[in-house]
Amino acid sequence: MKKRLLAMLLAAAMCTGLAACSSDTGTATTPEGGETAESGDGSYNIDVILKTTASEYWQYVQAGAMAYQKDNPNVTVTVKGAPSETSYQEQLNMIQTDLAGDYDGFVIAPLQADMVANLIEGQTKPIVAVDTKIEAPEVISFVGTGNESAGALGGAAAVEAAKAAGWTEIKAIEIAGVQGDTTNTDRMNGYMKGIEEAGGDFLEDEVQYADAVATKAVDAMNGIMSRYPDGIAIICANNDDMAIAAAKAAADSGNEAYANTIFLGFDGIQSACDAILEGRLTMSVAQQGYEMGYMAVEAVVNNLNGEDVEEFIDSGADVVTADNAQERKETLQGYLDALEA
Repeated sequence: MKKRLLAMLLAAAMCTGLAACSSDTGTATTPEGGETAESGDGSYNIDVILKTTASEYWQYVQAGAMAYQKDNPNVTVTVKGAPSETSYQEQLNMIQTDLAGDYDGFVIAPLQADMVANLIEGQTKPIVAVDTKIEAPEVISFVGTGNESAGALGGAAAVEAAKAAGWTEIKAIEIAGVQGDTTNTDRMNGYMKGIEEAGGDFLEDEVQYADAVATKAVDAMNGIMSRYPDGIAIICANNDDMAIAAAKAAADSGNEAYANTIFLGFDGIQSACDAILEGRLTMSVAQQGYEMGYMAVEAVVNNLNGEDVEEFIDSGADVVTADNAQERKETLQGYLDALEA
């Protein structure tokens, strides 16, 4: 299993044949001029179907998957994804087509996990879910963020930052994603645990659901400021876009009571790093998309080699602050540069 130190080396060394192309039916990435691996001789052909390859986060996952091929020339990795994260039918069509193809194993990040579970019923080739769980016996492992533990990590860090900022009454309100969504619930539970164990007070009755959309986060933040004109120590959000939008709403309001509020996001993407470096966001819980991609392909290959594979493989998380945002930004840019090389 490769560590993140691999990232910067990889940025310089990733094979120049890697290419990504977009179309109405999705995108695919394969090594230019590469030969298809043949199973049965220790070589494998692994199919990776992501939610999309048209966003920054999913390009990190893509880079990790292709890095596994770079480190293991006997493994051919094909990466593709739907045009967007709402292209449900397009992804289902991809999966259905590829299940009948000449692949030895699959990595799938489902847009509709229940529908994908139906599609893969009866499959005997190894399938690993990445980023999002697929509840099906055919899935040998789930590789992704332990959202509750990651949220707890961020919540505890936010409390410490609030103390350092001079808050004595540390109350926290979450601007959440989609109500009932498992990932959203796990992150919320993690925030609550981390904040309360560190001595803060998570106001569960004040959670604002904003459907993971930045514009709705602005409305939620305005409502919070109306109810709490004297300020709130911590605003934690389900993703970076909402956290950045909420912080901007507070700054634009001119309410000095929110000048030292800790704004905590989730994902740790480049825009969050920029916002942290510029003082527009306090911190973010960083998912390790690159590691997800690498470890998911690795899990499929390990299974094909007869090795035991854990049912859940935690790809890890970190907290991005002003102290490490520049380093993370450079690492993430290295992944993207490798895909464009």
